Amino acid sequence: MGQTIIEKIIAHNSKADSVKPGDIVTVNVDRVMLDDIMIPFIVDKFHEMGFTKVWDPDKVVLIYDHLVPASQQDDTRHYRVGDAFVKECALTHVHRSDGICHQLMTEAGYVKPGDVVFGTDSHTTTYGCVGAFSTGIGYTEMAAILGTGNLWVKVPETIRVEIEGTLPESVMSKDVILRLIGDLGADGATYRALEFTGTAIDEMSVASRMTIANMAIEAGAKCALFSPDEKTAKYCQTSLDGFQKSLRGDEDAHYLQVITYQAEDFVPVMACPSQVDKIRKVSELEGTVIDQVFIGSCTNGRLEDLQAAAKVLEGKTVAPFVKLIVTPASRKVYEEALACGALQTLLKAGAIITHPGCGLCCGRTGGILCDGERVVATNNRNFLGRMGTSKVEIYLASPAVAAACAAAGKITARI
Repeated sequence: MGQTIIEKIIAHNSKADSVKPGDIVTVNVDRVMLDDIMIPFIVDKFHEMGFTKVWDPDKVVLIYDHLVPASQQDDTRHYRVGDAFVKECALTHVHRSDGICHQLMTEAGYVKPGDVVFGTDSHTTTYGCVGAFSTGIGYTEMAAILGTGNLWVKVPETIRVEIEGTLPESVMSKDVILRLIGDLGADGATYRALEFTGTAIDEMSVASRMTIANMAIEAGAKCALFSPDEKTAKYCQTSLDGFQKSLRGDEDAHYLQVITYQAEDFVPVMACPSQVDKIRKVSELEGTVIDQVFIGSCTNGRLEDLQAAAKVLEGKTVAPFVKLIVTPASRKVYEEALACGALQTLLKAGAIITHPGCGLCCGRTGGILCDGERVVATNNRNFLGRMGTSKVEIYLASPAVAAACAAAGKITARI
């Protein structure tokens, strides 16, 4: 019997001839990501376990992104603990406000196709965009990896998602993943791998695939996987070897479920307050008054996202009494958006451009909202209290839809 992508990666990593769903396998970790929120807890557990050194400092990446700049007094404790751990264990891959962890892990070349990667953030599923098995873990598991270099995993079942055709001009990959989450439900892919294929997927940029892989966790998925191709190789600045080229689901592989879509059938959609699987067409929400728009996050803060927003806002201005906050996903994205003129267009339209980082997405610095306010945002979660008080209404949308809403001062499908 053939194998799915996740089965191939785990078998190759563990040097097994094959694996099947449900098998418990110890994997050798290729890279780990520690974020600033979790670092104090990781360090405490690391020492509690009796470890005195990291198994391989070169495979550890520490990223300060959620808590920069500090917005609460306790934030600086995370900096102090993190910096002390860097010195203690001679870590060399440290990013201080260079951007969002999930953007940097692939952008900076830390993750390659076929790798096994763990991070202390649920959206670590993002790296599946380049064909890596990546998933989020807790601080106890991370401490164990830091000391040993390995971790046991259960091989997940796979749901195959096939999308054929060409997406309409008004539709972005954010609309695709929101539609899928709505169809599956917030728990419909729990501890399962989502494997994406089809001509529409082939046409997508790596950045668009990142958006889909990023939000796979919102359906409960353990990971999301795309077959590496020439776009992947160029993005990762590498040449694909034989194993990496083989990372595609076999025709005779066993899938728990196969979901098929025709790309032309997709339309712009939104996730409505306060569930990420409460999906409605944007046209059905037309006219809903808004107070703020946020374009950014590890879901949609990349160059193509900012360019899509700038294209919509060219020659327009943000509606009166509406705040438009734009947060590039990294310093590199910031510089590229500046060089191509996208940021200038957004500034002329009235946008507030912030430093790269997580910011408003995780309810920290940069525009939290108050009771009764309504925001259209491009991030990945619209839970109660996510971006301010529990009485803030959060609608999730693509960058193009979000920009159109900013200009209209209300939800609109007229992109």
